[in-house]
Amino acid sequence: MIARVKRTLFSLLFCASLAAATTARAGEACAPATIAPSPAATGARVRDYAPVFESCAQGEAIRLVIRRMTIDGEKLLLTVDPRSLETTLERAACWRCAQTSEEEQAETRFLQAVRPPADPARPPALVNAGLIHGKGGGAFITGDLCPSHKPLDHAFIDEVAAQGPGTPLTLAVSGGWIAHHAEDFAWLQEKVRSGALAISWANHSYSHPYVPGLKDAQNYLLRPGVDLDREIFETEKLLIAHGETPSVFFRFPGLVADGALLEKLRERHLVALGADSWLALGPPPRAGSIVLVHPNGNEPGGLAIFSRLLKSGRMPKPFRDITEAP
Repeated sequence: MIARVKRTLFSLLFCASLAAATTARAGEACAPATIAPSPAATGARVRDYAPVFESCAQGEAIRLVIRRMTIDGEKLLLTVDPRSLETTLERAACWRCAQTSEEEQAETRFLQAVRPPADPARPPALVNAGLIHGKGGGAFITGDLCPSHKPLDHAFIDEVAAQGPGTPLTLAVSGGWIAHHAEDFAWLQEKVRSGALAISWANHSYSHPYVPGLKDAQNYLLRPGVDLDREIFETEKLLIAHGETPSVFFRFPGLVADGALLEKLRERHLVALGADSWLALGPPPRAGSIVLVHPNGNEPGGLAIFSRLLKSGRMPKPFRDITEAP
């Protein structure tokens, strides 16, 4: 009798242990996807990349999906938390998805960031397209990495990181910059892995077209023949292939876009990111400012101003995550 009870207890414990292990393995399998950087060409790794707009559920978790893709043979989703605006790469097999619409999601914080109410007091889109000032205090520090033959300004990055572990920094990166600055990009990634910085990767187009002396209305992404989808998606794919997750923010080169270009961007469910304190050109920052500098080596004057403001205590603090701005 005692032996039989012991065998029964052992069986129950074994089954419980097996169930727990199975649940744990299932949980691990459905954790956000981590993409290991690889020397393989982006096109060979990231396939079937397509814009979508779907609402997906996993248990009680809800995400909006803006891209579907296949990476190294696995079907993945680029998802957005509609409340926090955080993006993650998720395994498609783990989520139940259905197509949604902007009307159905109109009350979410995400859609309100993508399509903010019209503000008659703000400049026209051609001058400074997108979100130009954030909510609350502190400052939102953003750096543009346009294509450049010059090295990354490490001193600026270190100055931001010196504010404390996990300091938020938004880098609007062009695909052309990543393609020619592999070592600098890997150095930035190490800053994130070490906990020194929390970098949000905004999209700054792939080629960042620009012709010196040409009027804005015919320049940048308004150049004839520019394919906005290619400019967006090639940079997103490049970030993903390098092990990073694109944010929902896109900064137009030169901050220049007309209404039609802005509408095309919103149809791809991205938030246009402007600035109200381009340090090399514009007014000094104030509470809630979206600060713009260029740490790609092309605009040292703005970085010098940033350093002076920081050392003199005139740079608003704390530095905040860009997802808190809309």
